[in-house]
Amino acid sequence: MNQKKKDHTAFRERLAKTLQLFAKRRQSTLDIEKEPQSIVILARECYGDCIMLTPLIGTLRREYPDLSIYIIAFSRIIFNFFSADTNVTAVYHAKRDLKRYIKEILTKKFDILFNPKDHPSTHFLIQSLLINARHKVGHFNPYHEGLFDHLITMSPNTHESEKNLSFLQVINQAALKNPCKPYLPPMPVSPETAAFLETIPTGRLVAINISAGHTGGRRTTEQWSRLIQDFPDETFIILSAPGELAEKRQIELPHANVLPSPSTRNIYEVGKIVKKLKLLVTPDTSLVHIAACYNTPILALYRKRLADRTQFAPLSTQQQIIISPTPDVIDIDPKEVTTTLQNLLKTLS
Repeated sequence: MNQKKKDHTAFRERLAKTLQLFAKRRQSTLDIEKEPQSIVILARECYGDCIMLTPLIGTLRREYPDLSIYIIAFSRIIFNFFSADTNVTAVYHAKRDLKRYIKEILTKKFDILFNPKDHPSTHFLIQSLLINARHKVGHFNPYHEGLFDHLITMSPNTHESEKNLSFLQVINQAALKNPCKPYLPPMPVSPETAAFLETIPTGRLVAINISAGHTGGRRTTEQWSRLIQDFPDETFIILSAPGELAEKRQIELPHANVLPSPSTRNIYEVGKIVKKLKLLVTPDTSLVHIAACYNTPILALYRKRLADRTQFAPLSTQQQIIISPTPDVIDIDPKEVTTTLQNLLKTLS
């Protein structure tokens, strides 16, 4: 752990200890028996985290049709994501439009607050204290004691979706037997992407996602090009973040077996493409979770980091993972990627 990260961790721990002095909530071992009328959920900051929150949101809406579900976002992309979700009653940005947030959240009282993080986080701890709720539910951590009425204990490195669904232990154990699957809220689809979707066959294309939202999650254009060359009989498409369009085109142009595709404008457009694939190759866990929404077969490349491949493991029925020997997926042997993809394609044929 570098010094900057150590300093941030130490700050969060000191903050948690300070908040514990003020909160003094008594932990309960009893389930919440009364059917809830309202719940406030703090949403984590990345797309993958939020996709893994949708099974809980969908299950809550199914089990409690009249429940008011409020999402607190800490970034614009997550605010926009949940604003498109019809299962959600309202979304609030805790760092912007503070007048609305204070008026409609901080001055009201709710039945339940749920903090899905299992470690101390500055903004999440502060909002957990500020939001007025009869029952506050979180995951066990020594720094969470005294801040929540209910602390859920899970095994280390439990999958993110399972951690979120564990909230149901507190209010509705029976719902855990048949939880909803992850999903993407519907968003606008550009004319370019809509036209592209009309032209591609279902279950015939292999997509390579070249983007990643974390350090150590990128491979070189040469590595991707070599992989494409190893499969001349497959047709590929390249997915990328909007800011990496030049690199996407650099990979598309030289290869006859790559079908050029438009730049996607939102996560839902990506999902519409992923839904039609034969298989997805990605070093990014957000795309891993998008594939889970449609049970699209996947080859996932992971850094040498246990939390990545356990808490954010693929949920697709047909899947393979490759773990880098280092904290960077660039160090995965290209031959191993080719061999693993060959084997996975054989199982799909």
